[in-house]
Amino acid sequence: MLNVTARQELISKILDTLMIVVEDARFDFEEDGLTVRVVDSSHVAMIKLTVDAAAFDGWELDAKKIGLEMKKIREVTTLGGSGDLIEISHQDGQDFTMSLGKIVRNLRPLDNATMASPPSLPKLDLPCKIIMNGAELGQALKAAKQVGDLVNFSIDESSFKVHVRNNTDSVNISFDKDEMDELVCDGAARSQYSLTYLEPLSRRFGPSDKVTIQFGENFPLAMNFTFEDGAGEVDYFLAPRVESDY
Repeated sequence: MLNVTARQELISKILDTLMIVVEDARFDFEEDGLTVRVVDSSHVAMIKLTVDAAAFDGWELDAKKIGLEMKKIREVTTLGGSGDLIEISHQDGQDFTMSLGKIVRNLRPLDNATMASPPSLPKLDLPCKIIMNGAELGQALKAAKQVGDLVNFSIDESSFKVHVRNNTDSVNISFDKDEMDELVCDGAARSQYSLTYLEPLSRRFGPSDKVTIQFGENFPLAMNFTFEDGAGEVDYFLAPRVESDY
């Protein structure tokens, strides 16, 4: 049995985050909340998303793991607006049902046996860490995407820089240590990442959101941020383009 009620904007936030990486996902509904772990087909980007049960308007269920096509869920959410409530229900062996006002949409769950197992999160010891305003990071990545598809992150003890160059243009954005909430790095480091996965994620950041970024010289990027006043959390991992690749 599963009966969940959620605001349209909460479901949209979940979908918008996960669909940067995949189109289908296994949703793990537990007594204390929702967990989804996904990795893209090339194993470049990975997301773990958790949402406490308290963030939902209704949460009554037995633990379930349900594979879903997120495009179909989004079709329902786009019919509503901010503040609208969506009711979700499911019984073993039956359809996954979403109700929005007078609309009732029945979806056939995916067969969990045919889906790839959710990835295990990597345990990384990354040498550099910053905490900064999400909107400022989002603006920097948007500017970077206007120039190229690969972004260079560089850091030292006093600043964090975002840089992209193509054949004719370049863009540089620099953040001094005193402009950020935290900057910890013992030495200079530089790494390059794909904006195809990174820039869309930055659109999820609100004007007051804080984002934690960790990386090192040609290390994977680890990013963490919360939403719903801390009831939702996203851990994001992105493989680097190593020096030999560019």
